[in-house]
Amino acid sequence: MNRKLIPYHPVSSKLAADESHMSFPIPELIVIALAIAGYFAYRIFRQRKRESVRDRPFPDQWHQILERNMPLYRRLPEDLRSELHEHIHLFLHDKRFYGFDGLEVTDEIRLTIAGHACLLLLNRNCLGYANFSSVYVYPSTFIGEHRTSDGVLEQVGQQARLGESWHRGPIILAWDAVLHGAHDINDGHNVVLHEFAHKLDDADGQVDGLPILHQHSHYVSWARVMQREFEQLQRNAANGIETVMNHYGATNPAEFFAVLTETFYEKPRQLKHHHPDLYAEMKKCFRVDPLIWHENDR
Repeated sequence: MNRKLIPYHPVSSKLAADESHMSFPIPELIVIALAIAGYFAYRIFRQRKRESVRDRPFPDQWHQILERNMPLYRRLPEDLRSELHEHIHLFLHDKRFYGFDGLEVTDEIRLTIAGHACLLLLNRNCLGYANFSSVYVYPSTFIGEHRTSDGVLEQVGQQARLGESWHRGPIILAWDAVLHGAHDINDGHNVVLHEFAHKLDDADGQVDGLPILHQHSHYVSWARVMQREFEQLQRNAANGIETVMNHYGATNPAEFFAVLTETFYEKPRQLKHHHPDLYAEMKKCFRVDPLIWHENDR
């Protein structure tokens, strides 16, 4: 089971303590054993479910929706398209969609969101989005809770939102923002990719800008590169210097990873040119090269 070994932080990227010196009382060992058993049981269930949907036909109208609302879909190689279909089947089976403010959830809404969300799962041997079950969709900008703190007092207010990802809770999206981000694949803004990157980040229970990586050896270079690039983005944002990435990524490591994910999939050429080390880390993380898709204009 992959684990996060090195959390990166804007101040430090300290190595985790040596686990060989840790000891656990019997009750904690039982809990850990049950958690491990549950993990593997879920993997078995997931694999059997995947096998049951593997040969399920992908309706023609679903193809049409993805080709219309997901330009990258047209550019994917056939093997990744087939894998995407499997992920979408599983996603639509596992997740429930709810419309708010009079919005009726249609196949177009479900497929457009599921297609972009599942794009992040291609070639990744992970549990997908097992940490939540609901997607809330508003027709347009919605009002969300906004918390600020000066280190002593915390203030809670309201703020207009295009998307939110609640820790262990639902994804919330504004449908018009979803469509706008979906149709323009070169602007580096895609609210679905952004919010579902948070869900991948949340897979281990911490939203800290460190997703589960494919190999343990990848965590050292990830921490080093992300620390350096995050601090550079903060400096650029403070000085008003335009960058490939949106300055919102300078907010904290979690937002850095979410904005970086948008940039990686939508502006791969610019990201690779200006930040080659960052691009290389994202390629190892997601195990795809979106630059090839952008050049494969069918």
